[in-house]
Amino acid sequence: MTTRTDAIAHALAWFDDDDGYFKTLSDRVAVPTESQEPSQLPELYRYLNDYIRPDFEAMGYEVVVYDNPFEGGGPVLLATRIEDAHLPTILGYGHGDTVRGQADRWTKGEGPWTLARDGDRVYGRGTADNKAQHTTHMGAIRAILETRGKLGFNSKFMVETGEENGSKGLKELVAANKDAFMADAYFASDGPRVSVGKPNLTLGNRGCVNFDLVVNCRDGGHHSGNWGGLLSNPGVILAHAIATIVDQQGRILVDALKPPPISNSVREALNGISRDGGADAPVIDENWGEPGLTSAEKVYAWNSFEVLAFTTGNPSNPVNAIPPRARANCQLRFVVGTDYQNLRANLRKHLDAHGFDMVEIADPPPGNDAIFLAARTPPDHPWAEWMKGAVKRTTGSIPDVMPNSGGSICNDVFQDVLQIPFVWMPLSYTGCSQHAPDEHILWSLTREGMELVTGVYWDLGEEGTAYRP
Repeated sequence: MTTRTDAIAHALAWFDDDDGYFKTLSDRVAVPTESQEPSQLPELYRYLNDYIRPDFEAMGYEVVVYDNPFEGGGPVLLATRIEDAHLPTILGYGHGDTVRGQADRWTKGEGPWTLARDGDRVYGRGTADNKAQHTTHMGAIRAILETRGKLGFNSKFMVETGEENGSKGLKELVAANKDAFMADAYFASDGPRVSVGKPNLTLGNRGCVNFDLVVNCRDGGHHSGNWGGLLSNPGVILAHAIATIVDQQGRILVDALKPPPISNSVREALNGISRDGGADAPVIDENWGEPGLTSAEKVYAWNSFEVLAFTTGNPSNPVNAIPPRARANCQLRFVVGTDYQNLRANLRKHLDAHGFDMVEIADPPPGNDAIFLAARTPPDHPWAEWMKGAVKRTTGSIPDVMPNSGGSICNDVFQDVLQIPFVWMPLSYTGCSQHAPDEHILWSLTREGMELVTGVYWDLGEEGTAYRP
């Protein structure tokens, strides 16, 4: 009789085989799926049709690739395996697209599109985000089928190719094909763990909205010797405007940009949580952000206002002239309950009240204009409780449970359109250089992820542990 242990051992044997996990991931990383580059749209289709579709079809799934309703948006694959209409259906997710490769800035590995191992680190664009993570899930599903002969539950798995471009069109696509995507619960992996040494589950995400603040004083620059002290400086104006929004220690000063008070259930969930980004992670600035909150509460239960870029004049070649304009690209990461719909109106009211009516709130540049909504599964939901038990059966201890991640992803599709509970099991770590040059995974952590994910899929189909919503 095949056991849970047999299935995990089978999955790990494939992981350790040179022609197994590493080769599979290497082939997928080699596809330059840069969704922020319109010219790479054919590569997004190639990734789904040549590298994802065949593997799911070999496991007995029916596969459909949907065109994105958003013009230029990446296609979406849905693989479906229905074993028994009376069994629960679990929806999985991954995204095959990546941010831009930034090939000229890599200092480790062999560039963005070649998988390269150096000790415990495996470099390549999309390794951490998200090709390695959905490759792990697909490998775990295969291990269950090859050992038990069936899943024991119904499975649907979505792979989109527009997440790094804001998942534009995904909500509309899923809504238009709701029956095809409908499931009883959602289980996927993306993003980093809170701590390298301990698994955690994540029940949602912060939302994210970007916008530009612009001061345009006049046409052309003017000699600072002749006009200094007479002409307003847009860089100075914009700096002071931003200082009324966030103070010198990162504390948000505008009440309308803050979330509601942190609930007791969220505080309890975060009690004792500490971040460990692993080697080379930056040192936390303890005095930065909202005073009175723990580091975990600042990231997972509060909002943050960031200035991502600020330009005035010509920074690379400054001249002695008062610049005509200044522009700052800003971002609000926000938790559930924040009034994000009225963000611009509230910010406009704040700036006007402080004498900054000349500061324009403008759209950010393309590629930086994605809007993600905050979403969260209640910590006491039966699906969250079941997932905790599945992880404990592998590790022997209850995992940390995060109310939401600090980052943003398309959870609102599952919350608002499908209205199903979702739980994430992140398999990366915060020092992975996600979105930056030298992106990588930790081989040991990814191997542990294979063990954890296989355990979950085994338990879903096992009579004594199966999830029954």
